[in-house]
Amino acid sequence: MSAGSERRPIIVKRKRVRAAGYHSGSWKIAYADFMTALMALFLVLWILSTVNDHELESIAEYFRTPLAVALTGGDKTTASTSAIPGGGKDPTKTEGEVRRVSPHEQTRPSDEQRDLRFLRDRLERVIQNDPQLRELRSQLRMDFSPEGLRVQIVDSDKRPMFELGSDRLEPYMQKILRRIAPVLNEMPNPISISGHTDNLPYAGGEKGYSNWELSADRANASRRELVAAGLSPDKLLRVAGMGSRVTLPNTRPSDDVNRRISIVVLDNRAAKAIEQQEQAPLSESVPMPAEESEVTAAGQISVD
Repeated sequence: MSAGSERRPIIVKRKRVRAAGYHSGSWKIAYADFMTALMALFLVLWILSTVNDHELESIAEYFRTPLAVALTGGDKTTASTSAIPGGGKDPTKTEGEVRRVSPHEQTRPSDEQRDLRFLRDRLERVIQNDPQLRELRSQLRMDFSPEGLRVQIVDSDKRPMFELGSDRLEPYMQKILRRIAPVLNEMPNPISISGHTDNLPYAGGEKGYSNWELSADRANASRRELVAAGLSPDKLLRVAGMGSRVTLPNTRPSDDVNRRISIVVLDNRAAKAIEQQEQAPLSESVPMPAEESEVTAAGQISVD
């Protein structure tokens, strides 16, 4: 081998291999993030499916609350999420925020409405903490009516609240009334109790004992049970039997749920209206002078 060939430099060529874009691992990170977010979504949906209506309402109110209000502890029901000063759809509106409340709450003072909501929350906790009452949750309905907080105990064909055609309470009805009586006693507001039935008539019609008497008897039986459980008798303002005349929305008069007891914690405005209605003096009627009228042959009165 010649000396020139020994001094020849050795050149090593390394080929740099570049993989195609779809062979890189970056897509795996994006896919993992997507699956994590999807799993979190399913977890949130599963948790929401286990909460009651009141908790869902509270969660919705939390997300409707503007951040500035949440940080400063402002009034959630009077805060607007609009960027326009004053809120509302009208850009010229600057006098105040648009209230997000139901029509039943618009004329009710905020402190009284807060107390009624607190009472509703207390009743919800009593129901949730009692296994026996949780089984009856489908037969307990709470909402805000124009008169105040309404608690309705509705009947069921499989689990009636009263014996058939009687005002005798079943044991689970007694359980409900005994547990809610102390809670109802926590507020000074007066209470109204009304009984309702379905339209199944008695054999003798309305000439004898009928749904009118049955609904009134059941309302009074509920009153006696509440008082026996500790409800102050002075809180009772009205006990009435409504028969089958007032049905629940989207129901037939013969449906089981129309057999119910409605307990309303009255707001001050509704209580005063009931008291004033009962205390209003009879209007003085002025009889028509006999000489100025005569009864015609048709039985009508004509005035000269």
